[in-house]
Amino acid sequence: MAKTMAQLPYHYGVKVRVFPSTEQKRLIKRNSDASRFIYNKMNGMNNDLFWLKKVKTPIALVLKRITDLTERLKKPSTAISNIHGWLNHPDFDSLMKANAIKNYRTAWKLFRQVHQAGTPKFHKRGYTQTYQTSCLYSAKVIAPTMENGSVRLTDNRHLQLPKLGHLRFKGLPLKILERANDIRIGTTTVSMDAVGHYFVSMQIGSEHPFAAKQPIVKSKVGIDLNLDNFLTDSNGQVIENPRYYRMIKGKLAKAQRKLSRRARRAKKSQRRLSESKNYQSQRLLVAKLQLRVTNQRKNFFAPRLYDLNQKPRFSRS
Repeated sequence: MAKTMAQLPYHYGVKVRVFPSTEQKRLIKRNSDASRFIYNKMNGMNNDLFWLKKVKTPIALVLKRITDLTERLKKPSTAISNIHGWLNHPDFDSLMKANAIKNYRTAWKLFRQVHQAGTPKFHKRGYTQTYQTSCLYSAKVIAPTMENGSVRLTDNRHLQLPKLGHLRFKGLPLKILERANDIRIGTTTVSMDAVGHYFVSMQIGSEHPFAAKQPIVKSKVGIDLNLDNFLTDSNGQVIENPRYYRMIKGKLAKAQRKLSRRARRAKKSQRRLSESKNYQSQRLLVAKLQLRVTNQRKNFFAPRLYDLNQKPRFSRS
């Protein structure tokens, strides 16, 4: 019998950029909105149940409501879908519903264990989209791989997802592609950032490690992280801080002021921001500037960008 994701000893996460069609973008948005709706309904029912249990007087109406909410929370997927029939539309992924409920219950479980993050909050609608699905394998599949599940690779450039169909992707590491027959896929997240780029994140597992064991190096190097530069080691090597944010700070501030003016103008003329084309185009420009800094910092912190035994590749800006 094939092992489940939890039983596999090695896990890894990969995130690839995908390029959906117009129809696939519509389905992603619908599933994202439905996932947020289910999460918020779960939160609302739990909040109602919490405060109703605080009522000391045994009112029949309150007791009936407590019983009703308790029963609905035992099978929330069926209870919510029965009341809100639009959730039964064929556009929606059934595994999306299960993952939304699972995520809410996980949030409550973490609150009870940690008591620091607070109780689960309602998810607000924003400019980003996200929902989770799962990779299921047929009972006939003896050896689950990345090529025979409900989420699977059809080739080195295309991905198959439930409800969405084929998606072109890029960015999957070569070491993963070469071992596709030795890896199975677990939870899969479909998302869109504020700029409008779409991504698929996959949790993958295997019986064998994803990274080779590093050799033991007997030499020692002391590292000092400071404010004058990014890093100084005990051998005298210095890696300067590129300060990417300072390079676009003035341009970003100017763009944000322009965004604020367009928001005030839209509100003054009683137009919704989502319907204001000028506001949306400027919001996209601000998001791209912020994304540029994010990507530059990620590239800088990547281990391959510098080597303590080589000369630094960046100079102070």
